[in-house]
Amino acid sequence: MNVYDFNVLNQKGEEVSLSEYKGKVSLIVNTATHCGFTPQYDGLEAMYKKYKDQGFEILDFPCNQFAFQAMESDEKINKVCSLKFGTTFPRFKKIKVNGKDATPLYKYLVEQTGGEKIGWNFTKFLIDREGNIVERFGSKVTPEEIEAKVEAVL
Repeated sequence: MNVYDFNVLNQKGEEVSLSEYKGKVSLIVNTATHCGFTPQYDGLEAMYKKYKDQGFEILDFPCNQFAFQAMESDEKINKVCSLKFGTTFPRFKKIKVNGKDATPLYKYLVEQTGGEKIGWNFTKFLIDREGNIVERFGSKVTPEEIEAKVEAVL
């Protein structure tokens, strides 16, 4: 089993298979629009633009589980991210990353990286081209700090 075995919901609520990203290096991130780490969107977008032509994707999963920092609708979150931060990478429907209602993808990501629950928004998982988890990064780790690792996996 790997990341490509999971289905998620896109912004419109339609089911999408992560197998659509087979052969690409991905960074899966749980995000929020009103978080102290929200400025990381700038670094994420810069990295996405720099490497997307080499097969790099950022998969953005908004999450409202941490101090209600993503309280808007999916549509409004998408608008804020697109207009304020200029993000162009795929954004999915808002999810839960911890607890009994956590999405199966995040249950898998947490289980495969030692079982420690997601501590906050902007936790990142680097995924190789075969759908395997390469490394997990905490919220405080910026996109700039992991760029060399992304480049190495590419």
